Amino acid sequence: MPIKNSNQDLLSEVAKACEACFKPWRYSVIDNSIEDNFSNEDETIDLTLIVECRSKEGKRFPANDLEIEIYRSGIDLSITLSWLSFPNKPILWHGKHSVWMDSTNGSRIKTPNGSSSLEALARKLRMSFFLD
Repeated sequence: MPIKNSNQDLLSEVAKACEACFKPWRYSVIDNSIEDNFSNEDETIDLTLIVECRSKEGKRFPANDLEIEIYRSGIDLSITLSWLSFPNKPILWHGKHSVWMDSTNGSRIKTPNGSSSLEALARKLRMSFFLD
């Protein structure tokens, strides 16, 4: 189901997607975009989200925090996922398919071990934002 035209709906749906892909962690989402660029009416999307990880008890786990960029690229939707605490870890770019990139030079790399949860999150987010 596409996200409704509401910033609160957006943040809630992103948190739910993270929790579904990274059990048993809990997530909160902060809109870190420079300006409000989410509108279903004109199909404008240009977002930067910070996703903060916590245990079920509420203890913070910053090592699991993510940065998610969601933006339109022509008529397509692109999503970039990276780890906030590990700037040298590979970055996932997801458009019509997933591409892993070296964070230091942007070159394409082999899929890293343990990448399935991030790829699942990217697919889930893409479906949430799918615009006709």
